[in-house]
Amino acid sequence: MQSDERPLIWVGSSKKDLCALPAEVRQFFGHALDVAQRGGRHPSAKTMRGFSGAGVLELVEDDAGGTYRAVYTVRYREAVFVLHCFPKKSKCGTATPVEEMDIVHARLKLAETLAKELRSGKTYH
Repeated sequence: MQSDERPLIWVGSSKKDLCALPAEVRQFFGHALDVAQRGGRHPSAKTMRGFSGAGVLELVEDDAGGTYRAVYTVRYREAVFVLHCFPKKSKCGTATPVEEMDIVHARLKLAETLAKELRSGKTYH
């Protein structure tokens, strides 16, 4: 990792959930997260509604099996925190289901705690 590159920290089951997605979707999300680690913003990354500021971003990717989402935050300078990866189950509308939003909100709070711990010298892998 280059000195200006932020580490990627998986919150909750986000890494396991990503691994359950189709290979092409995993590759797409992985590339977009790599861009975020290097301080950039992938063209498909959109600010997620329901959060103050532009620090929570969502990636959406389609394949033959459906639509998939990955949510991450760049709010904290210590790392890029992957908050949630999941298939979009609703066939109508673009709104994220309440249950998925609840997970994102809870994991964002956890990411804030982890960022504070990183500031105080703890390390995560």
